[in-house]
Amino acid sequence: MDYNLLREAGVSRYGVISTGEIAFYPEIREICEGNACRQYGKTWACPPGVGTVEECRRRCMRFSSAIVFCGEYKIEDSFDFEGMARGHREFKKLCDRLYDAVKGELRDFLLLSNEGCIRCEKCTYPSDLCRMPERLFPSVEGFGINVSELAGRAGIPYKRDSGTVSYFGVLMCDL
Repeated sequence: MDYNLLREAGVSRYGVISTGEIAFYPEIREICEGNACRQYGKTWACPPGVGTVEECRRRCMRFSSAIVFCGEYKIEDSFDFEGMARGHREFKKLCDRLYDAVKGELRDFLLLSNEGCIRCEKCTYPSDLCRMPERLFPSVEGFGINVSELAGRAGIPYKRDSGTVSYFGVLMCDL
């Protein structure tokens, strides 16, 4: 795979690990079930719509490699919630660009993003199928993956300075 595609899509940092290095934690899903991000049971990109932790693990293990990536966005300070929301939206656009770039390069892949899906004003979950399944990038955390641990395994600093916010995703593929 041409790693320049990552930079062209807007990826700030990335690292490649084996999917076998990824740990899946039911405890992470329990945080989802507590509805901390207010997306639980509201979107196909989050639990329970993504399936069980074991089903998510099996989906990831179909691939040999995981490209862990992040986008970094400027914020005023650690209380700049508007800046964080703007960064979140920009990261979703980054994931779209990455999807467009790799779909011609890779025969099969799975792209995970952060914190659910923001495409539709009202998600069809659970009554109908997703309107855009090819652009459904499930939540990394919703799969039961600890993002800070994953970033560390990929050699990417999880915490940055207070002037930036980072969002993480994973591209599962066979390299």
